[in-house]
Amino acid sequence: MHFQGFSLCLGLLFISINAEFVDDGVEMEDFDENSEEIDVNGELPSEIKYTTPKPIGEVYFAETFDSGRLAGWVLSKAKKDDIDVEISIYDGRWEIEELKENRIPGDRGLVLKSRAKHHAISAVLAKPFIFADKPLIVQYEVNFQDGIDCGGAYIKLLADTDDLILENFYDKTSYTIMFGPDKCGEEYKLHFIFRHKHPITGVYEEKHAKPPDVDLKTFFTDRKTHLYTLVMNPDDTFEVLIDQIVVNKGNLLDDVVPPINPPKEIDDPDDRKPDEWDERAKIPDSSAVKPEDWDENEPAKIEDLSVVKPDGCPRKIPNPDYFEDDHPFLLTSFRALGLELWSMTSNIYFDNFIICSEKEVADRWAADGWRWKIMVASANEPGVFKQLMAAAQGRPWLWLVYLVTAGLPIALITSFCWPRKVKKKYEDTEYKKTDICKPQTKGPLELEVKEEKAALEKPVDTEEEKKQSDGEILEKEEEGEPEEKSEEEIEIIQGQEEGNKSNKSGSEDEMKEADESTGSGDGPVKSVRKRRVRKD
Repeated sequence: MHFQGFSLCLGLLFISINAEFVDDGVEMEDFDENSEEIDVNGELPSEIKYTTPKPIGEVYFAETFDSGRLAGWVLSKAKKDDIDVEISIYDGRWEIEELKENRIPGDRGLVLKSRAKHHAISAVLAKPFIFADKPLIVQYEVNFQDGIDCGGAYIKLLADTDDLILENFYDKTSYTIMFGPDKCGEEYKLHFIFRHKHPITGVYEEKHAKPPDVDLKTFFTDRKTHLYTLVMNPDDTFEVLIDQIVVNKGNLLDDVVPPINPPKEIDDPDDRKPDEWDERAKIPDSSAVKPEDWDENEPAKIEDLSVVKPDGCPRKIPNPDYFEDDHPFLLTSFRALGLELWSMTSNIYFDNFIICSEKEVADRWAADGWRWKIMVASANEPGVFKQLMAAAQGRPWLWLVYLVTAGLPIALITSFCWPRKVKKKYEDTEYKKTDICKPQTKGPLELEVKEEKAALEKPVDTEEEKKQSDGEILEKEEEGEPEEKSEEEIEIIQGQEEGNKSNKSGSEDEMKEADESTGSGDGPVKSVRKRRVRKD
């Protein structure tokens, strides 16, 4: 019971504080079971020996920004179409900086610095990625250092086309895949969009993966560096991971909208409604009356299985654009990575881009880069007391929660423990009182009775012997001494004998008081009392 009460209190505290921390974006990191673990024991190493990650294996693109230079990156000089000239220019500023918080000496990233401006920057891959028989792994880091009001941090993998010019990179530039976090209004998104080419018409259509079945808000608001990973496999399956934990997965054929393959039949575009067509969805029947056995509790509508549609309504024809693509992984190749973003919040941090075909390569890249950020952030995480203090700032009512939560265990422990102590004390007292009240001299009295009986057996005058004999008969009748003692009497006698061992020198007055305290008492005590009166 004690543990249940204490658990109840802790549960109340954690629920209250967790609700506040979720609002403020405070969340404990969770890692994949197979990922490499780093134990920092809550302390920042005295000397960080960070070295710039170096990719291993086959890599199509890798960037750490640790050099402090935008080597190979191209700023866009394009303008957006169909908007005012003042805001159509991609004049948003980019800088290479360390993190504002939990920085690591020597580690830098690409930072979007302007707010309410268009930003566009891109870089060419070491070689184009061709979709064939190898997986595609795309991975990079994002930190919304100032939170996010409205804006994105997604990337685009620009299609390998003849007209690709990085200086002209803008929102309508052809891309193969768009991937990453985005916030619009109060909606938090993690995009995975790919452009699929219609094999008959040649038109590209965007296919959106189903949204992740997790709450994404924390990753936008906790101001920590998070790792975003996309895995596309040649068997047409995909996975989306955040911090090396799968948050979305599926099949390119079944889990995208709109579906890859179009319907086999479509409505006939030449089909026309008859001239006498009534546009009303329902037409009341003025001649209809309810039957006598009408039941108002029955459903308002039931399906009429006998009804059939008139011939030619509605009319469908074979879809002239129908095709069946059973291997949508074979997308258009891409040869550049770009960021084309609008944001109402500045200081969005990007780092450690990598594109490869082996998950092990991406995991090693994360261990050499992103894990350092997690290690430092965990070491600098405030203690529980500081978190409670921070949560209570601006929320005075939380102090009441703390007080109730801290006082409730004490009240529960007291309520469970104190009555038991009082009860035990009461039982001890009763036991002692009972010991005092029980007669302690019955053993000696029985011995005295035997001695007196032996004395009475000596020869006496016939008259005295007759009187004595009559007296003994009377006493025996009054005593009513049983031949066998009950279990209760045996226990009382045993207790008295033990008491006599510790107190052998009881006086006759004490014996009389003991006899009186027992009320009616047992037979032998009464007989002794009468015998003494006769002697006296």
